[in-house]
Amino acid sequence: MIKSPLNYIGGKYRLLPQLLPLFPERINTFVDLFAGGLDVSLNIRANRIISNDINNYVIGLFEYFQQNTIDRIIEDVERTISEYGLTKQNGDGYYALRDEYNREHSPLHLFLLVCFGFNHQFRYNSNGDFNNPFGKNRSSYNSNTERNLRQMHEKLANIELNVGNFRNFNTDFMENGDFLYADPPYLISCGSYNDGKRGFEGWDEDDDIVLFEKLDALNERNIQFALSNVTRHKGIENEALVEWANRYNVHYLNANYANSNYQATASETVEVLITNY
Repeated sequence: MIKSPLNYIGGKYRLLPQLLPLFPERINTFVDLFAGGLDVSLNIRANRIISNDINNYVIGLFEYFQQNTIDRIIEDVERTISEYGLTKQNGDGYYALRDEYNREHSPLHLFLLVCFGFNHQFRYNSNGDFNNPFGKNRSSYNSNTERNLRQMHEKLANIELNVGNFRNFNTDFMENGDFLYADPPYLISCGSYNDGKRGFEGWDEDDDIVLFEKLDALNERNIQFALSNVTRHKGIENEALVEWANRYNVHYLNANYANSNYQATASETVEVLITNY
């Protein structure tokens, strides 16, 4: 398994051993509608891979990786870490880098801000300034990050990147043999990526409904899809999701990311994969 060097909130790396066996065996074109840190796109087998996300900054970062050799990237990373004195303890260096990024918007600087930032979050304010605080004594760029970066860089050459709201993603080109995977923000488990306060659009009931309609349209054209979501979280049920899922196949995933049978009553969160095949 290839792990993204970005510990993206909501990333699916630990769930891949459960997800991938549930995906179609043969895929012509794969569409990752909410690509995030690319954990799924990096590990899918398909003739063509298209990865879409609304976050233009993260897609811009992946494009920077595509456009430069891995040796050049590692060299620039090490030079910047040295220039700003970035460590797990040096908050001053982190905030100096953050100020520089908000002036110049260098993808390389963004990558290091995510590496050293609190919970590795991509967090922006309404003015478009990156405002995630320092991840003191916890976050860093290390040998594991570099290994993951090298592995990602090799696979990125085969991934087509796209920036856009899922509502505007045109699926007309998709046909039988193609496969769309959707891992949207979860309505009932609000995080920093879908609370509408981080410089990007939030996620509400209307977004869920529009996504359901988009997936229904694919189903009518005999195009396979899979949707990751949670039906219950901390005692709250996504009733619209449960009702919509009744027409499809619901696969219950292990909340502890282990390969054992899942019992819905054993956890506050019921994580599912909904497929039309």
